[in-house]
Amino acid sequence: MSMEAAPRARESGLGKRSKEPGGGLRAVPRVGRAECCVVGGGPAGVVLGLLLAREGVRVTVLEAQASFERQFRGNTLNPSVLEIMEDLGLIGGLLKLRHAEVRTFVVQTEGTRETFADFGRLRVPYPYVLMLPQARFLEFVSREALRHPNFELVMGAKVHELIEESGVVRGVRYRGPDGPGEVRADLTVGTDGRFSKIRRLSGLPARAGRSPMDVLWFNLPREEGDPEGAGAIFRCGPGSLLVLMDHFDYWQVGFIVEKGSYRRVKEAGLPALQRSVAALAPEFAGRVGLLPGWGEVSLLTVESDMLRRWSRPGLLLLGDAAHVVSPVGGVGINLAIQDAVAAANTLAGPLKAGKLKGRHLRAVQRRREWPVRVVQAAQDFAQRGVVSGILSADGPYELPLAVRLGLKTPLLRDVPTRLIALGARRVRPKTR
Repeated sequence: MSMEAAPRARESGLGKRSKEPGGGLRAVPRVGRAECCVVGGGPAGVVLGLLLAREGVRVTVLEAQASFERQFRGNTLNPSVLEIMEDLGLIGGLLKLRHAEVRTFVVQTEGTRETFADFGRLRVPYPYVLMLPQARFLEFVSREALRHPNFELVMGAKVHELIEESGVVRGVRYRGPDGPGEVRADLTVGTDGRFSKIRRLSGLPARAGRSPMDVLWFNLPREEGDPEGAGAIFRCGPGSLLVLMDHFDYWQVGFIVEKGSYRRVKEAGLPALQRSVAALAPEFAGRVGLLPGWGEVSLLTVESDMLRRWSRPGLLLLGDAAHVVSPVGGVGINLAIQDAVAAANTLAGPLKAGKLKGRHLRAVQRRREWPVRVVQAAQDFAQRGVVSGILSADGPYELPLAVRLGLKTPLLRDVPTRLIALGARRVRPKTR
């Protein structure tokens, strides 16, 4: 991440030293105070921080990584997120960032080509999915949040402990690049993703689902002659499925494999993977050889689950920390940001007034749990009704008749489009 592009976090105040008895030095922990401490600087975390700061809440966001630059993160901003950005007066600046626009999702088998999501049929101001590197989005939102004097961002802060007093979470302790620190807060929010440290520390139990697939992600360059605005294309072959996502100046490629089969695929060798990709997408046959090694391939172990309770006294979890979703439809960022908006709408007032109660935290879960469950159920249907059939096929694959008829029936064909674009329930921020 370039120094010019990155938002500058405020000074953390770490690194001071005091004398130990006997002449040694010891780190003096930085002790911060906030009304809300957000752990995790992903989409949910930075959006929540911005929304609360706009309402006058003192917010500290702790991000474990030293920068936002990480490969193979979700890059999709769906129409509902673009509406939220418009509500906040940020859409103009966001659209100035280099991006691509995906207007259709298409599934292609050996004999058919079906559009299963056409965002142009929706009455929304932004009828497309914005393909934008997540690092650029996080930089953009963080920069806006840092305009507020009550917002603080600490990069490289790895949380290792919840501060608990009489059964209530009162903040966190972390290790930063310059030494230890802690943030005391009325509310701690875990938005630290599908491998959430806060979830593990909380002890909150989850209901786990099952998925039949994993995904190998990698990037391939665009070449002259590639179609412009190709969108998202799903190529089906005997026992194999390939996802091609148009990112304007490169293709993000997802090779779908059976759950738990990564070791077998890797043992077969990189040339075997390259041949499989070329078989499904012959136009890539001349460039799959540019994939230098397994270090450029990222394994996404697909999971789906949900916490039974998203909160404890003084603690709330949102996004993947509360409910891991499948990559089907590319809706994870969408759901996480909707969680953040619902949380800010519900919690800003009580936090600012110093009157936060457990019922406010439970209200966030009530508003968001069933919309997430609807999306997870739709993803499970797609995985078990379509993806499982593709991966188990030993010959040419055709979409099930019920799916093909549904995509041609006016009342049904836009259901996948709406779930991808807007979720099961639209969420809009309170605006001043």
